[in-house]
Amino acid sequence: MNNFYLSQVRLKDFDASEGLNRGAGKFKEACWYIVKMFFFLTAFPIPSGLKARMLRLFGAKVGNGVVIKPRVNIHFPWKLEIGDDVWLGEEAYLLNFEQMVIGNNVCISQRAFLCGGNHNYRHPAMPYRNAPIVLMDGCWVGACVFIGPGVTVGTDTVITAGSVVTASVSQNGIFKGNPLTFVSERWK
Repeated sequence: MNNFYLSQVRLKDFDASEGLNRGAGKFKEACWYIVKMFFFLTAFPIPSGLKARMLRLFGAKVGNGVVIKPRVNIHFPWKLEIGDDVWLGEEAYLLNFEQMVIGNNVCISQRAFLCGGNHNYRHPAMPYRNAPIVLMDGCWVGACVFIGPGVTVGTDTVITAGSVVTASVSQNGIFKGNPLTFVSERWK
């Protein structure tokens, strides 16, 4: 390997206990992982109402009419708020190290990745740099979209399939791509 430039990164100095408040004890988290494995990560079509009740049992705030497809991965339900009439598509991944708020009438399509976790890459130990994610009412997150920490998606906004969102976007817009670009208003 070429050593003409020595790296300053020191991953051995990373401290997983700094910068991440798990929000629950180890026992609760272990119980959630077991429930998640058998009822959420399975391809078997467990009824959405049952999944919603399980999320509530673990501290999530979940509205009415929520549809949760198979293989949805929710990291910390106690840091999750879901409004009414929300659709969570198959294999959606909600990595909510911080609070994640999903408004009413929101569609999160297949394999969307809402990632509230990050690392400070300017520090040699790369400590956590996590932030909340908010999806306002009526927005649609297309298939295979990545949404990063600290992002708010505005009311009635559409993020088209395969897009990458690393900064908040306004309401009533259609956005696409990487880098993300504004296409047009959704409702004229």
